[in-house]
Amino acid sequence: MHKKIRIATRRSALALWQANHIKERLIKLYPHLIVELIPMQTTGDKILDKSLAKIGGKGLFVKELENALLEDRADLAVHSMKDMPPELPTDLIISTICQREDPRDVLVTHQHHDFKNLSQGAIVGSSSLRRQSQLLSVRPDLKIIPLRGNVDTRIKKLLAQEFDAIILAAAGVKRLGLIEHISDYFPPETLIPAVAQGALGLQCRKTDTSLQKLLVPLNHEKTHQCVLAERAVTRRLGGSCQTPIAAYACLKNSTLHLQAMVAEPDGSRLIKGSLIGNLKTPEQEGEKLAEQLLKLGADEVLEKLKGDAHP
Repeated sequence: MHKKIRIATRRSALALWQANHIKERLIKLYPHLIVELIPMQTTGDKILDKSLAKIGGKGLFVKELENALLEDRADLAVHSMKDMPPELPTDLIISTICQREDPRDVLVTHQHHDFKNLSQGAIVGSSSLRRQSQLLSVRPDLKIIPLRGNVDTRIKKLLAQEFDAIILAAAGVKRLGLIEHISDYFPPETLIPAVAQGALGLQCRKTDTSLQKLLVPLNHEKTHQCVLAERAVTRRLGGSCQTPIAAYACLKNSTLHLQAMVAEPDGSRLIKGSLIGNLKTPEQEGEKLAEQLLKLGADEVLEKLKGDAHP
């Protein structure tokens, strides 16, 4: 059994909050356990002047942490599941997915305007092609400007009046205690969240079965099922950071309700689908919805975007 667990984490305020949250839960479960945080800076944290789509995607936030696990410099990594690529290193496993925080996106503005009342031609900060495409599909007048950095950094840029509004994940804003900045919430039906948005994943070596047993009480089965379904959509579509893909699952009346979207970045074409499926087979349901999107024309959009990325 482990007497000490080393947790690899990014250095951002949100990542440290998440790692400390897991640390506290582990110590509460196992009072004699020593838990040490190992803060690390990832490539995604270092390069802030370029969009994720241009530098390699969200996977840049996890590679250094995964290397620490593979090289036995850490035992556990705490990730925002929305940062995890569809495919994982063969020697590592996401053994645990914790209960999801609010999965929605939120609007943050100076005057606490809701989305409907944003001024014509408002400047909105977001580097997410998923958010950009869905927003422009209903408000093509908006000017979407790339915005990266930590949650608090983005809010500071808004307050410095570099933007009229910014879009953030509700989960990060709430975890950092910054709820007072939220102007409006986007329902998942209006702005479909990123795959696994709001969920934390705990990653360790496949061979470390003793640690996996310790982590079992932290797993939230309903969240786990939803995240598996959402990730299956992306995996089947073969999406990347250059592709505006969204998927969101929830459980209602013991059934899995799943919706997903593929879009042109400028919002000129959105292909949406949904299904009600079996919660016992979440990955199969995710693949089924992905096939539905492909038949509706998602394959054409994906091929076009691949061509644009590799002229």
